[in-house]
Amino acid sequence: MNRSNDPFEIEADAKNKIIETKKLDLILSHDNENVVFSVRQIANKAGFSLIDEVLIAVAASELATNILRYAGKGSIKINIICDVVSGITGIELLANDAGPGIKDIELALQENYSTQVNSLGQGLPSVIKIMDEFHIKSESGKGTRILTRKWLKNEEN
Repeated sequence: MNRSNDPFEIEADAKNKIIETKKLDLILSHDNENVVFSVRQIANKAGFSLIDEVLIAVAASELATNILRYAGKGSIKINIICDVVSGITGIELLANDAGPGIKDIELALQENYSTQVNSLGQGLPSVIKIMDEFHIKSESGKGTRILTRKWLKNEEN
């Protein structure tokens, strides 16, 4: 897991070529449904199994829920990517908001931790478990950016 201080450093990764991209704005609570639907479609198109397709959609839903719950609005960008060296295809989710930011990232990444009363505190830890790569940057008063990737396994290629 890489927690870079510069989101542009991880986003502008020269070894990953973007094949297809879709950006979804998150403003209303039902926008999360559109994220889940779109991620499932794109993951299927990229060649992921049904199980991985659903898991990636769960990760995207957790990211979208956090944006709507804590920042009020933001966006998720979904990319089909290809590692130019290995030729392996993957899916990339970039969640971005201009909310209050996460005060203690290490604490927020722990299971069972939440600043919300009726929350299980499983959101970000679930994203980390589901996806192969996880990068986060958050600044107080400026917002949070999370970049995460899932790669196709050999049997799916």
